[in-house]
Amino acid sequence: MARAFLVVMDSVGIGGAPDADAYFNMGQPDTGSNTLGHIAQACAQGLAEQGRSGPLNIPNLTSMGLLDAVRLASGLDVGGKASPKAMWGAATEVSRGKDTPSGHWELAGVPVPWDWHYFPNTRPSFPDHLTQALCDASGTEGILGNEHASGTEIIERLGAEHVRTGWPICYTSADSVLQIAAHEELFGLDRLLDLCQAVAPLAHQIRVGRVIARPFVGSEGSFARTSNRRDFAIDPPAPTLCDWVYGAGLTVHAIGKIGDIFSGRGISDVVKGPDDKLMRDLKQAVENAPNGSLSFANFVEFDSVYGHRRDVSGYARALEWFDREIGDILGALRDDDMLVITADHGNDPTWIGTDHTRERVPVLVAGNGGKKLGLIGFSDVAASVAEHLGVPSQGPGRSFL
Repeated sequence: MARAFLVVMDSVGIGGAPDADAYFNMGQPDTGSNTLGHIAQACAQGLAEQGRSGPLNIPNLTSMGLLDAVRLASGLDVGGKASPKAMWGAATEVSRGKDTPSGHWELAGVPVPWDWHYFPNTRPSFPDHLTQALCDASGTEGILGNEHASGTEIIERLGAEHVRTGWPICYTSADSVLQIAAHEELFGLDRLLDLCQAVAPLAHQIRVGRVIARPFVGSEGSFARTSNRRDFAIDPPAPTLCDWVYGAGLTVHAIGKIGDIFSGRGISDVVKGPDDKLMRDLKQAVENAPNGSLSFANFVEFDSVYGHRRDVSGYARALEWFDREIGDILGALRDDDMLVITADHGNDPTWIGTDHTRERVPVLVAGNGGKKLGLIGFSDVAASVAEHLGVPSQGPGRSFL
């Protein structure tokens, strides 16, 4: 019986979104952003030499058609093969957003039917009633931050004051998020998670997509975020691919933050941790997942560690690491397995600002022969995975199988 593996390289966009001019970083439209394409160009020009050197070395993804997909999506030529050995194409999102829930839900067959709420880039950013709810839930007289900020920067800037006062650090970004950072040991991880869970319904009422717990450790000058992040996401507005598969009595194995993104709906079990651990978990799933199962994985560090920090060399190193590891997985697939490698949005590390970029994403499919898919929709991924597993599709997508 067939198995499916759906793997999201978080933020590995390939440019070309037709509506990129409606999305912005620091007032500049995302038109022309291209995460993978610009990384490949930087590597070829010797501009990504920290911890690596030379042209971007991703032979496995290249053989699957990744660089061809860049050219298809955006017109940018950074190489490729004449005849990729996998199905390959580029997907365009219709949901209004360039964030995690929008991308993942639509990949799972459910375009977002509403506009997200975004907090204004003012100080304070949050309305008074939300600020008061944060104080009440944390048992403090106030909060720190209350502004748009980079997560690493605001922890460095306000971490010592947080340790001194015990007030949580609350901030947002260009995404529809409320992020709450606190010292994992001094404030307490359970207390932070309880705080996020308490205020999440209030945030969701106004269409804020996620409340994110951002625990960190260390002392002034050496604060560092831990891997115990947790996302409290608004429920998807309709049954997703996970629900379709789970409802058919099959196993849905969530790797990384997938369980959080889908609010635990349609999920059989969850494993979490840093990306190197998640890669081991994915390899174990390829080895041991039962027949008829869906393993749905997200590798977040492309986005969280390198994209938002505009670290081109680091992003390139992560891509080369992923490529080496995915080679082992390609060699371990069974004859009736389907492996889909895609992304949820862009986060061009060469771009202005620190926020996501609106881009098309690659769709690379191993296990069903080589074929050019052309320009497809995010929801087509869900329809195709469902067909492979013999599960009826309940979304608007069309299978490319």
